Amino acid sequence: MSQGLPTTSYALLGLLTFGDELTGYELKRRADSTLRFYWVSPAMSQVYTELARLSGVGFVRSHQEPGGPTRYQITPAGRRDLQRWLTQEPLDFPALKHPVALRLLLGHMMEPAGVDSMLEGYVAALAERRAELQQVHDGLEATVGQQQDPFRFPRLVAEWGLEYYDGERAVVHNLLTRLRSDDY
Repeated sequence: MSQGLPTTSYALLGLLTFGDELTGYELKRRADSTLRFYWVSPAMSQVYTELARLSGVGFVRSHQEPGGPTRYQITPAGRRDLQRWLTQEPLDFPALKHPVALRLLLGHMMEPAGVDSMLEGYVAALAERRAELQQVHDGLEATVGQQQDPFRFPRLVAEWGLEYYDGERAVVHNLLTRLRSDDY
């Protein structure tokens, strides 16, 4: 039965499925190094809000050693509901919420050099973000060939992201070529 949880709850719950217990801070760091490339990395306060929600419905349990931080772990009920969400909930189609596309939509309000500069700046930012994701991907490569490769699917998502950035760069280069042509 659906718990009516937001997708971010399931994303965080999923980050707890790699077999370790994490503090809220460690979960935030894991989200920052993974989710930010293809979803939203929640704010620290949202991580704790979601952990409280997940704990309240019995999907995570917490414990605290004397004087230590609170650590969270997914429960069997949490695994079952995450599995249900993964296999039974309909996929949401991604909405293109693209600040560069929005600005290009209003390109008629800018000088041509400003549009060009904006798009070139975006290409540079794409290269930086791609390099960051390449480092994440390369770190996941250490598990290739292991019988129980826990990072096979995160590695595939990183590869998807790398190809996405490559495609995005190609689209922007095409737009720049078209904008710079005399007949456009």
